[in-house]
Amino acid sequence: MMSSIKNRNILIGLSIISVLVVLAVFAPYIAPHDPIAANPQIRLEPPTMDYPFGTDHMGRCVLSRTIYGARISLLIGMMVILGSLMIGIFLGTISGYLGGLVDDIVMRLVDGFLAIPSMFLALALAGTLGPGLFNLTVALIVVEWTSYARVVRSSILSIRGKEFVDAIRCLGAGDAYILTRHILPNILSPLIVIATLGIGYAILAASGLSFLGFGVQPPTPEWGSMLDDGRLFMRKAPHIMIFPGLAIMITVLAFNFLGDGLRDEMDPRYEKRDTELNA
Repeated sequence: MMSSIKNRNILIGLSIISVLVVLAVFAPYIAPHDPIAANPQIRLEPPTMDYPFGTDHMGRCVLSRTIYGARISLLIGMMVILGSLMIGIFLGTISGYLGGLVDDIVMRLVDGFLAIPSMFLALALAGTLGPGLFNLTVALIVVEWTSYARVVRSSILSIRGKEFVDAIRCLGAGDAYILTRHILPNILSPLIVIATLGIGYAILAASGLSFLGFGVQPPTPEWGSMLDDGRLFMRKAPHIMIFPGLAIMITVLAFNFLGDGLRDEMDPRYEKRDTELNA
């Protein structure tokens, strides 16, 4: 029963994400109109056959902009997670494996970042660096890397003292060999799970910063900036905000479904907990 639930979560998440990837990759062929072409004569039109999601305040096709927005959102999510993983794995590895003073320095650095609410820190960094896709990505990477560093450090601390590591070391293996061939492969499972969940958070955070004017700038179609465009017309033309808002919600839910399913599938204690609950 629980296995089917896990598989269902993974299937739902992968199915939605696959559709989003197809939309992003083939946006020029799927979108019915140019996403940045303005036509004031049809501004604020409700959904019609020609414009299924209606038009915005500049007469641009909301459906086309929503489809192209998937490109930006998925790109930001992947870039943020890759950058955060690289920094987190490096600092978490040297912290957990070397220990001592290095561990103290890295962990105090992590504690310093965690002492500031993540969204406030992202806002401060984005405001300092200025708007734009690159600056937005950098701001979110600076906020996100700490969770990966903590997971890597704790995983390495639990593995480095095991007998098989001591045996490999006694055979003359160096630290680099032990880390890359035996320790890091054993900590991939939690990293995959939190990275999957982190993509959804990164997309949501990027949309929030863009909504506040610190992210991707118009006329580039991005879901957060589209929400900001429709804010002043919320009563007269709510479709401008509804459809990009739904796109954000569905995307974040898809990555959460996938992450939850992978977590349950990769957690060896999950089946034990399930057996105990059903006993």
